[in-house]
Amino acid sequence: QVQLVESGGGLVQAGGSLRLSCAASGGIFSINDMGWYRQAPGKQRELVATITSGGSTNYADSVEGRFTISRDNAKNTVYLQMNSLKPEDTAVYYCNAAVVVSIYIYDYWGQGTPVTVSS
Repeated sequence: QVQLVESGGGLVQAGGSLRLSCAASGGIFSINDMGWYRQAPGKQRELVATITSGGSTNYADSVEGRFTISRDNAKNTVYLQMNSLKPEDTAVYYCNAAVVVSIYIYDYWGQGTPVTVSS
């Protein structure tokens, strides 16, 4: 059974930094795109950043220049370095991965890790 386990969330003051990690495990042949999404209270889940297996990245306009997504394919792990954090970055952050299992591709989500940015 494939699992995505996130870590690194917490409480930080505005202007500070956090680094999120998400490790995938369990019967994985390979992983295509990986990404981070977030959901603030009362709002819909939104894309933060994605990265392909080849390392091409895409960012939401709201985090461009402040956040950096990266991955370690050997460890099936994706990271999100968040700098210059703002109170509006407060949300639960979810990891997503398109996992190749046998001849199929499945979409998996982590359990979410909360990030709170105080002003």
